[in-house]
Amino acid sequence: MSENLDLDRLIADHSVGVVVCCGSGGVGKTTTAAALGLRAAEAGRRVVVLTIDPARRLAQSLGLVELDNTPRPVAGIDASSGGRLDAMMLDMKRTFDEVVEAHATPEKAAQILANPFYQAVSSSFAGTQEYMAMEKLGQLRAQALREGTWDLIVVDTPPSRSALDFLDAPKRLGSFLDGRFIRLLTAPARAGGRAYLKVFSVGVDLAARTLSKVLGGQMLADVQTFVAALDTMFGGFRERADVTYALLKEPTTAFLVVAAPERDALREATYFIDRLAAESMPLAGLVVNRLARLAAPTLSGPRAGAAAEQLEEAPGAAGLTDALLRLHEDLAVTVSRQHAQVARFAANHPRVPTCMVPASATDIHDLDGLREVGTALGSR
Repeated sequence: MSENLDLDRLIADHSVGVVVCCGSGGVGKTTTAAALGLRAAEAGRRVVVLTIDPARRLAQSLGLVELDNTPRPVAGIDASSGGRLDAMMLDMKRTFDEVVEAHATPEKAAQILANPFYQAVSSSFAGTQEYMAMEKLGQLRAQALREGTWDLIVVDTPPSRSALDFLDAPKRLGSFLDGRFIRLLTAPARAGGRAYLKVFSVGVDLAARTLSKVLGGQMLADVQTFVAALDTMFGGFRERADVTYALLKEPTTAFLVVAAPERDALREATYFIDRLAAESMPLAGLVVNRLARLAAPTLSGPRAGAAAEQLEEAPGAAGLTDALLRLHEDLAVTVSRQHAQVARFAANHPRVPTCMVPASATDIHDLDGLREVGTALGSR
């Protein structure tokens, strides 16, 4: 069996400055990240939680009216140990705008921000959310080192079925910026008007005219203007992406894979764990979330079913009792199946520390609910 994952020990290790919660969608990453951040803050760490979850569940559970691209303090935490908790939700477009404003002259920034192609790319281009999550993580880490604002950043990664989306964002950005398509679009602006016709072959001219037909003349012009305006910033994009990617591989970072206790979710967890190992990224362990539990664990499912049958056959049997026994029988089957799935995973991954978090009886919507999850994550 796998060893137990003690997240209190992880929290107490002040050399750990970044915790990344990853996993497929719908397994409770956001709740796990919020509960871990709250527990760390009440243990004395200065924490900021960055969520990518558009459902805004984190804001509700932390008692905030809303979350945006600026870290906001969370009220109501026990700060007697000297900790603090801030939270924010990634605004993909705003983060992109901030990058442009920080790394371009005011004139060039205004030109980029007003460009129709930029407005489309910054809002919906494939991979932009994942890259901007990396960009924001880099910004928070730099601020933490520069100002001492936080000593722990907890990241709730984008809701995605594949670890590739988050881990590959910097590499895919570099490939995009260095790609033949981008070089082709940049060529006219770099060469200056008609001058590029003297430099590039007739084949390139033909390709440009073909793109103009496909995209439309104005669209192609917008794309070329956008790429030309960003040209001087491309190196900075790649450099920051490389720095953040390197940060994720350092021992000061810890990855938590979050999964539900079901076959498909644990299969996805296996993929995440294998991918992290292939990238030499530090895995802290697996959090198995929402594990079903029995109110009366000593009453087995078969016994509950047998008792329900006896009640059904008895004259004047109590319908509520019968229904409760049947419910217990069904739940016992679920518990047995989930534990079998987790045991199978543990047998196949004996070196992956694992933590079990029981399912909550109600939705997590406040700090007390997060504290209960934090207690399950910790050692007490």
